[in-house]
Amino acid sequence: MLRYTVHRLIVMVPTLLAVSVMVFVIIQLPPGDYFTTYINELQSQGETVSADRIEFLRQQYGFDKHPVEQYFIWMFGLLQGDFGYSFEHSLPVSDIIGDRILLTFVVSFSTIVFTWVVSFIIGTYSAVYQYSFGDYALSFLGFVGLATPNFLLALILLWLANVYFGTSIGGLMDPEYLGQPWGWGKALSVLEHLWIPVAVIGTSGTAGMIRRLRANLLDELHKQYVVTARAKGLHPFKILVKYPLRMALNPFVADIGNLLPQVISGAAIVSVVLSLPTTGPMLLRALQSQDMYLAGSFLMMLALLTVFGTLLSDIALALLDPRIRLGGGAQK
Repeated sequence: MLRYTVHRLIVMVPTLLAVSVMVFVIIQLPPGDYFTTYINELQSQGETVSADRIEFLRQQYGFDKHPVEQYFIWMFGLLQGDFGYSFEHSLPVSDIIGDRILLTFVVSFSTIVFTWVVSFIIGTYSAVYQYSFGDYALSFLGFVGLATPNFLLALILLWLANVYFGTSIGGLMDPEYLGQPWGWGKALSVLEHLWIPVAVIGTSGTAGMIRRLRANLLDELHKQYVVTARAKGLHPFKILVKYPLRMALNPFVADIGNLLPQVISGAAIVSVVLSLPTTGPMLLRALQSQDMYLAGSFLMMLALLTVFGTLLSDIALALLDPRIRLGGGAQK
């Protein structure tokens, strides 16, 4: 296990370097740069632009250099903890993303817990009581959850809250706490607003996880070792927990690699609909405006969390399921 972990950590280095090159190339592919987009926006509004001022900014921030040189400047800055400068916000990237990453982490972590708890309970019940009324009812709700886009559910909740309760459920806190330092009042306000985005974002993930857990558990419950344990008179709950349920938990563990990047992406479309101050809308805006340092920092965080999450998934699967061998190949 130690050898495997060290090997994977070493492999992560060239993987992240390759990803950084692709991220930089993709960001550079659109014609022009942030200042080109900025000039076009000002001209569309009928405002004049000082060419000398724009050229000075290009030279100051290194946009006049060769792309290869720009890449190495960016990479060396990342290695030193310098994420660069956001031109749109006129602030260092590290000063912008702090609160948003914290709020995104709170939303994402709460969504993961909600998804796992609900999926675990419903998926286990549906498998144990297969073809019962509860199984059919929960399966129907699961299919509805899979078929309903998250942003559509968010729009429906916004409409219902406005029509029947005369209130807005957008945002993650009351307006008076926006831009204010953290305190008990602000934390409680976040908790009061948190359940709505968690329920909306977690719906589709919960529905899919229920179906996978139910299918895996049904497969395990019909295997010979379960039949033998029942024949020996073991308690049904003990049979369920000791072996089949443990083997069926693989989808939960395997999804760690996909769940960690959500800390950065933050369900961007739902965040836009619900006006959530998370990193998702900021990433979309940075890509649209070609704010390369801000967008590049987000994308590199996504890559790092994906690679690290995949490593955690592989190690946890090996510990959870003895049938998995990290060395590769079957042992004879």
